[in-house]
Amino acid sequence: MSLLVTLTADVLVAILLVATIVSCIRLSRRIARMKADEAGMRQTIGELMVASTTAERAVAGLRATLDECDRTLADRLATAERYAADLSTHVAAGEAVIGRISAIVAQAGGGQTGAGRTQASTLRAPPMADTAVRPHPQIVPPQTRTPAEVPASPNGERLGAAAAAALAMSERALGRLRSKAA
Repeated sequence: MSLLVTLTADVLVAILLVATIVSCIRLSRRIARMKADEAGMRQTIGELMVASTTAERAVAGLRATLDECDRTLADRLATAERYAADLSTHVAAGEAVIGRISAIVAQAGGGQTGAGRTQASTLRAPPMADTAVRPHPQIVPPQTRTPAEVPASPNGERLGAAAAAALAMSERALGRLRSKAA
């Protein structure tokens, strides 16, 4: 009986050894797959780190470009505003000169204005017999007009609209920059 028990124990140990070997082979394969996955993961993580560094540099470059564009746009807006102010000054000066010239012409022509001149050119009055006595022309101060009376210049309106649009774009870009920075 002792031989049967020994033989049974040996067979049982052999079966357990075979089961252990099979389990070890399976575990070895799983470990090999995990190591391959780990290498793939390490490679993927490395690529992600490189991509994130590149993206950070690109974002920094975009921010610098946006700041430069904002400064350039602000400079151009300031220049446009100066030109608009200069133009309005020149227009006002031109209107003052035209007012003075029309006053001089009105006094020289007998007090007729532009509308009276066109009407007078069609209905000519007979020449005056006494041309020797003429009053000296009086100097008339330039006429000042309120902004409502001054005709709007289409260039001034365009410049104002362009300045407003550029300011709105600048504010939007600044808002985006602030939201990205936050």
